[in-house]
Amino acid sequence: MDIEKSTDELVVQMQSITKKFPGVVANDQVDFELRKGEVHALLGENGAGKSTLMNVLAGLYKAESGSITVHGKPANFGSPREAIEAGIGMVHQHFMLVPSQSVTENILLGLDEPRFRMRLTEYNHRVAEMADKYGLHVDPDAKVWQLSVGEQQRVEILKMLYRGADVLIMDEPTAVLAPSEIDELFNTLRSMTDQGKSIVFISHKLHEVMEISDRVTVLQKGKVTSSGLYTKDVSRADLAHLMVGREVVFRVEKKEVQVGDVVLDVKGLEALNDKGIKSLNGVSINVREGEIVGLAGVAGNGQNELAEALVGLREAIEGSVTVNDQDVTNKPVKLGIRHGISLIPADRAKVGTAPNLSVTENVIMKNYDQKPIANGWRVNKKEAGKYATGLKEAYDIIVPTIDTSVRLLSGGNLQKVILAREISSEPKFMVAVQPTRGLDVGAIEGVQKLLLSQRESGAAVLLISEELEELLSLSDRIYVIYEGEIMGEIDDGDIDKIGQMMTGTPLEQIGKEGVN
Repeated sequence: MDIEKSTDELVVQMQSITKKFPGVVANDQVDFELRKGEVHALLGENGAGKSTLMNVLAGLYKAESGSITVHGKPANFGSPREAIEAGIGMVHQHFMLVPSQSVTENILLGLDEPRFRMRLTEYNHRVAEMADKYGLHVDPDAKVWQLSVGEQQRVEILKMLYRGADVLIMDEPTAVLAPSEIDELFNTLRSMTDQGKSIVFISHKLHEVMEISDRVTVLQKGKVTSSGLYTKDVSRADLAHLMVGREVVFRVEKKEVQVGDVVLDVKGLEALNDKGIKSLNGVSINVREGEIVGLAGVAGNGQNELAEALVGLREAIEGSVTVNDQDVTNKPVKLGIRHGISLIPADRAKVGTAPNLSVTENVIMKNYDQKPIANGWRVNKKEAGKYATGLKEAYDIIVPTIDTSVRLLSGGNLQKVILAREISSEPKFMVAVQPTRGLDVGAIEGVQKLLLSQRESGAAVLLISEELEELLSLSDRIYVIYEGEIMGEIDDGDIDKIGQMMTGTPLEQIGKEGVN
């Protein structure tokens, strides 16, 4: 990063910010400064208080104490509208767009102008000009439901810029993006700072912070452990230590495990996606006892549909799925559970948990009808509470009480709830889809150890991930999927071969004349 572009002009100053929730001090006397034309990373573990602090700045929360100045003037925002009027806009992890409306209509939504007549062609032109200025390539006339996740994020950024924001808060902006989309986002952020905008980049991904930020402030358990460090002056290991308060091991220790019989056997599997288009085309894979098999591929090449078809959440139109020689093709999910199938889904909030239910209710979902938790047709609340408390302690789930709704948990703790439920059922076969996506470095280390422990206990694990480094470090073998077809299988970690297969070259063609 070229930090010379940053100036000493102070845009935002937050001093001694304290924000409390019932049973939790989210921000404890936090100081934060943002200068003109810089990307300032706000780094910390899940639940460290990063998003809370920025929600205070963006007018969503009121702090109990502390002061904020924007461009040297005291600010006490009572709403996001007041914050945006002061030039501060926030792009949240979960986008706030209306799918049935166009890009331009979403950008104009809630504004005083246009008032009586839309003049959509005129506003499409304005949006296109702004998109071109900042390198935010998106069709103003397209409906939001037609856009990729990366394009939807660009719409959210354009919403803030159209409203006059000169400070943009990006809350975990890469958590939902594919690698190519992350590169495009970073190019956009650099373009914006070159034009004088200031960016707060909330993250827990160290490699991204090292790449995109000029300075970094680190939070740990609601307190600042280091403020305004120049990124070029610190290492990845330094930042990890500041985040979690201990040394973090960036490599995994895999024990030698005796591989057993085939647990999962998939032959010629075909399935349609939500639009009725074939997304799996003759997929054949297998996973044995005591091994982690990785599935690599660029997002959107059939990975999610495969995971859903394996566990009974999506209908297979051709082919078969067997687990321990039992045919589970298109069988009810509950039958799969009885045969020892577990799923860690990509969407923790919508698929993996019931957000409005408590921690207890979420962890007993697979055994609520079994003794001792089941008492006839009722749930024995005392036994359910004892079971949930045991899992809370065993998996270090940080939550005020086991009766807390899981929607109030950080991403890392929400993932721990899912892992606790799925692993405690002692699965024979586990599908783990993006199990570390959106988690901080400490939580990633914990999840990876849990997956390896399943391998050591003899379970068969299918690891579906877009993090190539993760696949290479955890997997015993790797399949590569492209447009719903398996391009090949390797067990030697050859990155070049994996890369070529990810772009559509079958393994048997790699190395042949005319194929690069």
